[in-house]
Amino acid sequence: MTVNSKHDGPIRRKDALDYHEFPRPGKVEVLPTKPLSTQRDLALAYSPGVAEPCREIAADPQAAFRYTNRKNLVGIITNGTATLGLGDIGALASKPVMEGKAVLFKVLAGIDAFDIELDERDPDAFARCVKALEPTFGGINLEDIAAPHCFAIEERLRDELDIPVFHDDQHGTAIITGAALINALALQKKEIEEVRVVFAGAGAGAVACARLYESLGVRHEHITMVDIHGVIYQGREIAMDPYKGHFAHETDRRTLAEAIDGADVFVGLAAGGIVSREMVASMAERPIIFALANPDPEIAYPDVMAVRDDAIMATGRSDYPNQVNNVLGFPFIFRGALDVGARRITESMKLAAVHALAALAREEVPEVVSEAYDESHIRFGPEYIIPKPFDPRVLLRLSPAIAEAAMAEGVARQTLDLPAYVEELERLQGVSKGLMRRLINVAKREPKRIVFPEGTEDKIIKAAQILVDEGIACPILLGPVDVIRQRARDLDIDLTGIELLDNERDPRFEELAHVYYRMRQRKGVTIADARNHLRSPEPYAMLLVHEGLADGVVSGVTRPYRESLKPALQIIGVDERQSRVAGMHVVVTRRGVKLFADTTVNIDPDADTLADIAIATADAARLFDLEPRVAMLSYTNFGASRHADASRVAEATRIIKKRRPELNVDGEMQLEFATEAELRADKFAFSTLEGEANVLIFPDLNAGNIGYKLLNQLGGAEVIGPILLGMRRPVNVLQFACSVPSIVHLAVVTCLHAQQLDRERG
Repeated sequence: MTVNSKHDGPIRRKDALDYHEFPRPGKVEVLPTKPLSTQRDLALAYSPGVAEPCREIAADPQAAFRYTNRKNLVGIITNGTATLGLGDIGALASKPVMEGKAVLFKVLAGIDAFDIELDERDPDAFARCVKALEPTFGGINLEDIAAPHCFAIEERLRDELDIPVFHDDQHGTAIITGAALINALALQKKEIEEVRVVFAGAGAGAVACARLYESLGVRHEHITMVDIHGVIYQGREIAMDPYKGHFAHETDRRTLAEAIDGADVFVGLAAGGIVSREMVASMAERPIIFALANPDPEIAYPDVMAVRDDAIMATGRSDYPNQVNNVLGFPFIFRGALDVGARRITESMKLAAVHALAALAREEVPEVVSEAYDESHIRFGPEYIIPKPFDPRVLLRLSPAIAEAAMAEGVARQTLDLPAYVEELERLQGVSKGLMRRLINVAKREPKRIVFPEGTEDKIIKAAQILVDEGIACPILLGPVDVIRQRARDLDIDLTGIELLDNERDPRFEELAHVYYRMRQRKGVTIADARNHLRSPEPYAMLLVHEGLADGVVSGVTRPYRESLKPALQIIGVDERQSRVAGMHVVVTRRGVKLFADTTVNIDPDADTLADIAIATADAARLFDLEPRVAMLSYTNFGASRHADASRVAEATRIIKKRRPELNVDGEMQLEFATEAELRADKFAFSTLEGEANVLIFPDLNAGNIGYKLLNQLGGAEVIGPILLGMRRPVNVLQFACSVPSIVHLAVVTCLHAQQLDRERG
């Protein structure tokens, strides 16, 4: 498995262990897809109702794809003999890796996956075990099995099973580098039939790449393979097997340096640092270099560029151009294969994947992808020959290509209408995929100074470390410096890059106390009161931001929400363009991103306040790349009730339409009519709301607060917030007892708000 490369920031051992242990061990769980709340549900799910689909499947085995989860279920199966860069660590120790792959299947392609670690090293016994599991799965992803056994296992299972079998270490890497090769050759103006290719490494990935390159047009006699014992040549006896032997030629070259001399293409799937600058210099004009060893490539990108400015290079790392990452392949290959009920993954399907990826890299790159990778403009060229690993368009190109090839070759059980299939994939993908990742990358473009008044709290210190490690923000922790340092030592956290500030010992204390006094002197505050108030970190943090000494504040870990909100309102104040503040939560659901308001501030808003809340939330939607579609929620629809609560929502809707006629908004309406456009069109054709609402304005604080918490706690939705709308400067107040990730996410939003204000001020 070659899924990743260098990460953005350092990952500490304890961070990784805590991630896997808390709040519950592991990374995956099983959730039911059918209700099981009544005796009737039980009778349908189990006895006697379950007998009916059993009889159907006994009569027709293909019916299992209709009545069970088999059509969307992949088995990730390994014996742990070649796990990542860890080598032969055994089946049990490989389980975290396989769980991780199951998560990638689900998040990137909506595929359910079970990880199965078989404690079996004999290839025949291993193959028999996997074959016995065939009734469970719609596809088998073999993973991290050492060569040469992996070849024999896959070949046997491919012949004996009637479902797709795919060894990702072989074919995933081959498909992605195959796409990169096609595009690199086009840019280097070389013909595939003429180039000479050298492989460092002769394991699963190298052999599969060489075979696929032959299918793409590289001539067999132009491929030279080198392993730890040197060039693989005809007559060599040491460490040989039939798979290596296929690439043995008559040659007098014996070393990697001799093999690479004059080569057009180098593909490294071996070990870091084995290629020298001199070797690269000896290659043919306009060379292509794929140095894919992880985490350190066979030769570093800067070393290649130092001696060959005419080279095109790819690595497995995210900090160099052209990252070869298997997440570009396996989720989407299996998605297409499962959706047509493919019996196997054929050579033509793999070639279809190659050409789909190559073609996608030549398309104009949308802004959302550029933003996600913090690059102003990505375009086809030497530093962009394959799509970025998390480009959302890969699902929409690769899966249909796989499905189409399977149907054309006759290995599909089901025929799909491809345009309709692409629309289905778009719905599966939704706008929520990668939301937080995109926001983080935008924040990283211009990190802001964010003050945390509760700087001695463990959660704040941990969040500050993440913000620095990821380059998101420049945190300022307020509090006694010696206390913060001791807490950091206890937590094994490095405070480098984190500013520590004891407000009571800050040289600016007296100056800021007078600023505060002038602000509050007509509110009964004396200079002595001002000094006393600023000994509390929270007002001091607000004042730092008010005076432009910091860019934003995040607080509220230790205090009730309204207690933290009070100094924000007194010192920062409400934006003059707004008449009041409101609280908003971003709720990431399976149906996409929804904005909920008001969720934290206004208890019983009147019609004018509801209108203000709706307009502020609609304006905030654009921060998340959402075109606002606003539903004013109620317990009733469009005048069906004359109760004051419903009438207040209706009046708020009229105010909004008068003040902001361009907004896509309507109400009052029940939730199901807000989120189901077809249902609304059927029952209320007159409604002016177009599409599924993504901004949900609740009639009061009770409804909004309970609503987002229900989705978070019971519905499994990811929640970001609360986000404070309407403040003059970026201030956000956390919910009491929040998590470290929620602190990080709110800091990201605070950075984005600060960036937005900078743009507005020019």
